[in-house]
Amino acid sequence: MASVACIGECMVELRQAQGGHSAGHSAGHSSGQSAGQGGGLYSRGFGGDTLNTAVYLARLEVKVDYLTALGDDGLSEEMIAAWTAEGVGTRRVVRLPGKLPGLYMIQLDAKGERQFFHWRDSAAARQLMSLPETDELLNSLMSYDIVYLSAITLSIYDAPGRERLFAAIKRARLLGTRFVFDTNFRARGWPDRDVAREVFAAAFAAADIVLTSTEDLLALYPGESREQLMARIPTPELVFRLAEPVSLLRFPGTTYEVRAEPMTKPVVDTTAAGDSFAAAYIAARLGGSDPVEAAQAGHRLASLVICYPGAIIPGYAMPPKKRHRPATTRQATK
Repeated sequence: MASVACIGECMVELRQAQGGHSAGHSAGHSSGQSAGQGGGLYSRGFGGDTLNTAVYLARLEVKVDYLTALGDDGLSEEMIAAWTAEGVGTRRVVRLPGKLPGLYMIQLDAKGERQFFHWRDSAAARQLMSLPETDELLNSLMSYDIVYLSAITLSIYDAPGRERLFAAIKRARLLGTRFVFDTNFRARGWPDRDVAREVFAAAFAAADIVLTSTEDLLALYPGESREQLMARIPTPELVFRLAEPVSLLRFPGTTYEVRAEPMTKPVVDTTAAGDSFAAAYIAARLGGSDPVEAAQAGHRLASLVICYPGAIIPGYAMPPKKRHRPATTRQATK
């Protein structure tokens, strides 16, 4: 059975509740509410971009482990229990005595667009690349079919930690492991854009598949055309999501455009649209689908996810297994 290692950080999530009630849940868990001064009620859950992808991979019946570090506190225990309940493997989670997970808060505007506020400087996950257990963890990457991580993952490690991680990924690729890099870019996670550009270039050079978007790349390379942005990424398989629900695919021999089906329900919350797209794309590719079919699957799941509050939709809302409703596709013109 194909397997995926997702590397990253899951944090405690505080989300504005709707109408005084919990606004859903993230990463398979939500609990409690608290009243803030002038801010109304907030629901508490757990979330993180690569963790969201891991949950959706598990729901799509892909064997997936989450690689991170947590504390030995009650919140960390709740996270482990929630991931296990979703079918996400936790054998690669390092537990650090006395440490805590990070915290973030989400505020949504009337259109469902979100703004994030983070408290994560001392989070356990930031130490993952500098622990006594790190070598064993990195050597385990060779046992997976795919290693998946995002730019957010890379932003939480220091430069030596990133070098260590890239070296391990390169060793794993020699044995057939594929590296999938998602450019999920958050400027606040980086000391400056020059550092981010350097790290992105290293990730592009090492990756087998890159999942990116105009939103991410224009924040790093403002003013560049679509063609210039795509030319920066030498990887053999590229998924480039546009501002509208359209993806440009580049893979050996051709370039394709895949357009999502029109929305039939209102957009409630765009959180995890990209994370769920990544999960469906990876699951489809592992299942033997070509990149066009995989992008169709990605658009279908993402279009469903944004109709619900929170990063992780209820299990009953997941699309039926083996459901194929082709999106509109055409070969892109240059």
